[in-house]
Amino acid sequence: MLDAASPRAAAMTPATGSGLRRRIPGFLRPVLKKAYIFFIGLMDRWSGRDRMIPPRSMIFVGDGDFRLAGEVYKLHFIDLGGLRPGHRVLDVGCGIGRMAIPLTGYLSGDGRYEGFDAVREGIEWCQSRIASKHPNFRFRHVDVHNKRYNPAGKARARDVRFPFEDDGFDFVFLTSVFTHMLPADLERYLAETARVLKPGRRCLVTMFLLNEESKELIRAGGSSLDFKHEVSGCLTVDADDPEHAIAYDEGRVRALFASRGLRIVEPIRYGSWCRKDSPAPGLQDIIIASKSERGKR
Repeated sequence: MLDAASPRAAAMTPATGSGLRRRIPGFLRPVLKKAYIFFIGLMDRWSGRDRMIPPRSMIFVGDGDFRLAGEVYKLHFIDLGGLRPGHRVLDVGCGIGRMAIPLTGYLSGDGRYEGFDAVREGIEWCQSRIASKHPNFRFRHVDVHNKRYNPAGKARARDVRFPFEDDGFDFVFLTSVFTHMLPADLERYLAETARVLKPGRRCLVTMFLLNEESKELIRAGGSSLDFKHEVSGCLTVDADDPEHAIAYDEGRVRALFASRGLRIVEPIRYGSWCRKDSPAPGLQDIIIASKSERGKR
């Protein structure tokens, strides 16, 4: 997912690249995938590389320092989101554990982490390398269709129900998720975020927000992303592949959050995608929102 400055890698492993996948018989894929993970494990042990960090060939969450990005966001989870060691945490679109890994050293035995993602290989890596050592961390594959990241997915994002109970989490975060979602999908995930979040608790969401300042910078060529193609009421950088990167009108986003009982905690921290002097930690804009107390909107 877009975070540092680039999209997901085209191929995650020798057996899962989209082009090579089509040329490998289906019955061989699971065998090759297990062999590949076993081989990477051997290389880890021989090289002394940190086994909690996936090899670059498997990372599909953008460029930059994998560990540093997670550590920076962990501080925002704590300082802005109110995360505490004993909290129950939900990571929507957890990828291959970039945000989970630093939390293994923060959440206490009373805390619990849940993460899910549409990319099965990322989930399997997290189960093998993170959950196996930290029993209070759990990862699930949710087979959601996404043209770019999970084209064979069976469920539509706009129909997904998060596999968790109402009011079950102290903190929910979605990093580089809404930046790849069309409106109906985004609205569904936002509604589900509000449903599973405890009243009075906070969520953190990253997005690309369009307001007068960012629109002017785009027009002046001062943005690293050129949102110029309209699709379904939002803007994308690629009309043929709209989910590559999507931006939303800030006023519309504020109204959507309010409609779900999510109060935006000011200020929004605008990212560096079109603000070179941005104090935000990365490319995307950061929204912190608090769920209204039960019965209040």
